[in-house]
Amino acid sequence: MKKIYLDNAATTAVHPEVIKAILPYFTQKFGNASEPHQWGQEAKMAIEESRRIIANFLGAKPEEIIFTSCATESINLCHKGFVEAVRSQKGVTPHIITTLIEHKAVLETCKHLEKLGVAEVTYLPVDKYGLVKIEDLKKAIKPDTILVSVMYVNNEVGTIEPIREIGQLIKRVNQSLITNHQPPIYFHTDATQAIQYLDCDVDKLGVDFLSFTGHKFYAPKGIGGLYVRKGTPLVRQQDGGGQEKELRSGTENVPYIVGIAKVLQLTINKPASRDSFGMQQLTTKRITRLRDKLIKGVLEKIPETILTGHPTIRSPHIASFCFNGAEGEAILLRLDAEGIAASSGSACTSGSLEPSHVLLAMGIPAEVAHGSIRFSLGRETTEEEIDYVLEKLPKIIKEIREMAPKL
Repeated sequence: MKKIYLDNAATTAVHPEVIKAILPYFTQKFGNASEPHQWGQEAKMAIEESRRIIANFLGAKPEEIIFTSCATESINLCHKGFVEAVRSQKGVTPHIITTLIEHKAVLETCKHLEKLGVAEVTYLPVDKYGLVKIEDLKKAIKPDTILVSVMYVNNEVGTIEPIREIGQLIKRVNQSLITNHQPPIYFHTDATQAIQYLDCDVDKLGVDFLSFTGHKFYAPKGIGGLYVRKGTPLVRQQDGGGQEKELRSGTENVPYIVGIAKVLQLTINKPASRDSFGMQQLTTKRITRLRDKLIKGVLEKIPETILTGHPTIRSPHIASFCFNGAEGEAILLRLDAEGIAASSGSACTSGSLEPSHVLLAMGIPAEVAHGSIRFSLGRETTEEEIDYVLEKLPKIIKEIREMAPKL
C-alpha cells in the first residue's frame, strides 16, 4: 500500500541536513550553555550563532530573538507577559484585538486573560474567505487598545491575512497617539504557517512580536521562538535561572536551536525572487502547482464540494475543502486505509467533535463544516501522489455519501 503524507501543516519530517547539523550536540558538543568551561561555552556559541541566523532571516537584531519550546509557548509569553508589563506600568485594563479564526493558542490565552479580568478582548469577524477587513480593525481600536494579534496564514484554510496593511494602519495610529503623548499599540503575528513560504521581515510587516515553531518547517518538535522588538515591554512567564535575556528560564535545548537555525539558513541561502506576497518563488513554485492541481481535480471530480479559504490569496501548501453529505472523520479514516494522511481542521483540534471555529466564523454552516478536510503539501510531495489522491478521494466521498442516512 502507498504511504502519502499530506498533513505537513500539522508537522513535517526533519530535514536531513538538520539531522546532520544537530547530531554532534547530543554526543560531542553536549555542554550546558550556562557553564563557563569550554563545553558550556561551545554550546553558548552555537546558541548565539543560531540566534544571529534567525535574526538575519527575520530582519531583526539577535537580541530580539527568544527561544522557546514551541509557538504555543511563544504566544503565551507574548500575550500574558505583555499584558502584565503594561498593567504594571499604567495601572489600566488593557484592550486586545484579535480575530475569531486564530489558532487556539491565541484564543485560549485571550480567554484566560479575560477570565482573570486583566484584559478586555475584541474578536474580529472575517469574510467568507477568512480574511480580516482593515476597516473592522480600525473601528475596533479604542483608547486603551494595547495589542493587535492577527495570524499571518490561517492554519486550517491557508488564507493569507493582510499583515503588512495592518502594520501600516497601526503605524499611522501610533503616530497620532505619540503626538498626543499616549502609549502606542503593539502588533503580534503568529507566523507558524508562513515562515517557510512568505516574507517574514519584521520591519516590512510592521510587527513587534512574531511567533513561530520549528516542526512546521522541517526542524524538530520542541523548539520555537518569539521575536520581541527592542524596547517592547514584556514580563517573563517562566521563572528560574534567567536564561534567554531573563525572559524564558530553563536550560536551552541546544541541538534543536541549532536545528531550527539550520532550516532557516538553508532557506536564506537559496536564491529566490519574491512575488507580491513575498513568496519565495523558487522554493514554492512546485508545491503551488501541485496544490492547484489538487484543488482543480477535487472540484471537478467531486460534486457538492466547497473550497475553503481564499481562492488565490492563500499559502502554497494548504488545500482545504468541505464535502457536503460526508463526515470529515469518516473521510479521514477511509483516506488512512488507502495510505493517505490528511487532517480535519488543525492538528490541535482534530480530536474534537465540534465543527471548526474557523469555518463557522467564515459563515459555513455547522453541518457542512463537519465535512472539512485539509490537505497540506510539503517538500517531498510528488505529482504521482496527487494523482493517487485524485483517484481515491472521489470514490471515498461517493461511498460515504451513499451510506449516510437519508433525511
